[in-house]
Amino acid sequence: MQMYAINYTKPQVTLLQESGIGVSEVAARTCYDSFSNSENGVVQSIENIMPDKDMLCELNDIEDSNLLNDLAWTYFHHSILEHANLSYLIRGTSRGVLQEHARHRIQAISVRSTRYTMSCVINAFVASQYTKDRDFFIQKILDFDMFVTSDKTYNTIEADAIYEKLNLQASLVEDFYSIAVAKSSLKYLDEIKDDAQALYEALESGKKKRNVGDAFKHIVTDNFKVDMVVTFNLRSLKNYLNLRDSGAAYFQIRWLAQEMMRVTPSKYLDLIIKKHSQEG
Repeated sequence: MQMYAINYTKPQVTLLQESGIGVSEVAARTCYDSFSNSENGVVQSIENIMPDKDMLCELNDIEDSNLLNDLAWTYFHHSILEHANLSYLIRGTSRGVLQEHARHRIQAISVRSTRYTMSCVINAFVASQYTKDRDFFIQKILDFDMFVTSDKTYNTIEADAIYEKLNLQASLVEDFYSIAVAKSSLKYLDEIKDDAQALYEALESGKKKRNVGDAFKHIVTDNFKVDMVVTFNLRSLKNYLNLRDSGAAYFQIRWLAQEMMRVTPSKYLDLIIKKHSQEG
């Protein structure tokens, strides 16, 4: 049994869209030319006519298919599962999980970019350093809720480490502020010298430095929270859930797999998860 001395937050998952299993049955019926054997009337009809809009809606509402069950669990003809797709919105997993996720080749994945979304962190550091208020930066980072760890003492250490890395870079790079702050916002450094919060708000309200994250990716660790949208076909989802819901999986990605299963309708799980199929 694995034990973790530090507490972690769990990810949140929402199913954004599902294609239904009807298309997978049509694909399977096409392979075997067996439309007339379907228990779903709309699938039977497709043998003789091209489906119209109403038929497609009915097709996408199919909840069960005897043929798909047989192919999934008796004949292991899983290629037909590739015609069903599900998209998930994931919030609050970690960059460590992102690395694990990337090993699953067949998926579409869009991730919150550190290139374009790190300006609030850099602005907090600039405001903190320029006004010599280190505590301001650390508190801001804690307020941002950036880490999957939920222990305040640990997260304070993380925030302090980010400050140290940025502070070292600031001492080594000539004209650091021109790298960190948009040209049109540099004026605020002369106008606000002793109020970190006011300077931070001014920088935040001004134009953001383009691709500011490019110069500061070194501060990002596996502990950073990640938001992403992932789309799997059902065959790939089967592989993902079988591997990642295992006790041998990294615990954070196991949590994510379990949340994805929780929001996935039974009509899909019945075709890809053996224990779920048996329970049904």
